[in-house]
Amino acid sequence: MTRATAPETRRQTIRRHVLTYVYAVGGTVLFWLAGVPLPFLFGPLFACLVAALARAPLAGTGVPGKVTRTILGVAIGASITPEVVDRIPQMAASLALVPFSLILTALIGVPFFRKVYGFDMPTAWYASMPGGLQEMVLFGQEAGGDVRTLSLIHATRLLVIVLIAPVILTQGFEADFDNPIGDPAATLPPQEMVIMAVAAIAGWKGAERIGLFGASILGPMIFAAVLSLTGVIHHRPPAEAILAAQYFIGIGLGAGYAGIRLDEIRRFVVAGLIFTVIVAVLATAFARVVIVLGLAPPIDGFLAFAPAGQAEMAVLAIVVGADLGYVVLHHLTRVFLIITGAPIAARIAGVGRPKGQGRSDTL
Repeated sequence: MTRATAPETRRQTIRRHVLTYVYAVGGTVLFWLAGVPLPFLFGPLFACLVAALARAPLAGTGVPGKVTRTILGVAIGASITPEVVDRIPQMAASLALVPFSLILTALIGVPFFRKVYGFDMPTAWYASMPGGLQEMVLFGQEAGGDVRTLSLIHATRLLVIVLIAPVILTQGFEADFDNPIGDPAATLPPQEMVIMAVAAIAGWKGAERIGLFGASILGPMIFAAVLSLTGVIHHRPPAEAILAAQYFIGIGLGAGYAGIRLDEIRRFVVAGLIFTVIVAVLATAFARVVIVLGLAPPIDGFLAFAPAGQAEMAVLAIVVGADLGYVVLHHLTRVFLIITGAPIAARIAGVGRPKGQGRSDTL
């Protein structure tokens, strides 16, 4: 890149970020005035999604998005109290169902993407894994899969689950979205907020340093959990911080479709929609088993097995007043099994980059 083009490129990048935040703020205000539930999540999501489909220049959440994800990490960690740890043996039965749900999902998903849509094996394999978008795209890229296909498949899964889960919660479980998501910052002890801020940043950067996947959430979560279990902190992050996290999650989901083409909608988005229905049916079946056996209350069981990201489900668990420790522990188990097990299972199954093909440096 030459010196002449660099300033222009920076201006274009800044312009995309500014426009993205303008759309997101506009959507948030509109949804708030209209009285739509979760306006800080759905407002920016819909505004950025519409802008993306209209081919407006958008940008991802970047560093601010990662910073706000650390807030969720601290919120999750602060919810891991000695009482939650004491209940882990009681959760063992429902946790044992998580690997079976993943196996069934793969057994259905891989043939679906291979036979119906003709994806190559690496792409079909990682498109079938209900893990985080970034991790599945990265693993798929390493195995020789199609990055754009994987991005759209998983973006569609997360988007659909985040959109339909609140409907199911309100209509099926009569959940209330008016639960307080946290205490206002003005009411929290200043020293605890400072400690939580340190846990967020130090946990994030420390996790990045050791190469931990999902560092912006898992690092702060581990740090905050230690602080919670040792009695150093007794509160979650303030409500304002949780709202900021919702805002950036909404932007990320909507802006994930930036630059999408009509042929990609017809093929990859539709494939993602169909597969999301499949995994949602499976997740509902497992959640039903947990509820019928009395292993968890209905709302907790539903959120624990919903096939979305831990950040999105943590937000919903907070706003409906669910047992955050129970819900997140199941999602952490799922993420751990996918991150550690999917690449190993892929190698055993012979899923990988064809011989002689080099690694791509683009993502």
